[in-house]
Amino acid sequence: MMKPFPNRVPMANLPTRIEMLNRFSQELGVSVFIKRDDLTGMEFSGNKIRKLEYSVGEAVNMGADTLITCGGLQSNHCRATAAVAVKLGLRCCLVLRNGEPEPPADGNYFIDKILGADVRIIDAESYRSRRSEIMEEIAEEYNAAGHKAYIIPEGASNGIGTFGYLTCMQEIMEQEKLLGVTFDTIIDAVGSGGTFAGLCLANRLYGLNKRIAGVNVCDDAEFFQKRVSEIVEEAGRYLDEPVEIRPEEVEILDGYVGRGYALSQKEELDFIRDFARKEGVILDPVYTGKCLYGFTKEFEKGRFSDSKNILFIHTGGLFGLFPARDQFTF
Repeated sequence: MMKPFPNRVPMANLPTRIEMLNRFSQELGVSVFIKRDDLTGMEFSGNKIRKLEYSVGEAVNMGADTLITCGGLQSNHCRATAAVAVKLGLRCCLVLRNGEPEPPADGNYFIDKILGADVRIIDAESYRSRRSEIMEEIAEEYNAAGHKAYIIPEGASNGIGTFGYLTCMQEIMEQEKLLGVTFDTIIDAVGSGGTFAGLCLANRLYGLNKRIAGVNVCDDAEFFQKRVSEIVEEAGRYLDEPVEIRPEEVEILDGYVGRGYALSQKEELDFIRDFARKEGVILDPVYTGKCLYGFTKEFEKGRFSDSKNILFIHTGGLFGLFPARDQFTF
């Protein structure tokens, strides 16, 4: 019998539904479905809450009263962490990366402020080279004031967090039975690696033999192949027997970072607009827009010619759309 998963704090609205993308499927000539993880909640909508249920579960078990985490100014993960902290009566400190020390409150950052998070803005270089050290310093600050801080890494993308998408895969397996469909291919955006690592780990752990393909929205394929392998190894410490996924076994569809993380190109924004008008589903410019755009381009090249039933994970990000409003053309 498999060792029980770590404790979690149930917060998300689960299970999230799976829908057929009818017109998109007709265009591509293959069955494409969408798992609506953008509907896990309102304040904590998106994929991050699944991972946070496990991270925060560990924090609560350790007696923590303060959550500290980090991300970009429009981080979905940070916004979700702030909302979860309020729900559970915890304090929350967010270390956000931005070029200006006092950015305008918009999108996710606006919601962070409404929720009362302790926000610390740092520049890109400090974030790249010292974010872990900075969070440790903040933890010491809170601990010295009589609190107990728990640090959640970027995106909750670590061993404990990735269990959120192990349980998501269990959900998908049950929905396959109800729908009478087996998804041979799953597509996911890759930004910090935890969601994708959880899907890959579940695929291996349950012997599903699905094709799990990720579109990276920052860095490159080599970086995420290594990172996903590391996260899976870390998650294995919570299991009876560690599971190994070698970097070369991780499929990343590289080449769609575009101008960079959270920076958009016209063709990506046009794709988001056109997809919304086609399916009534709103993608975001940081993750899901780039992901489905990249998948579509790779599909057109014949990379998924053997796929019959494809499932796209909609990881949310709606609030991040609003700061990009002026970049769209209508």
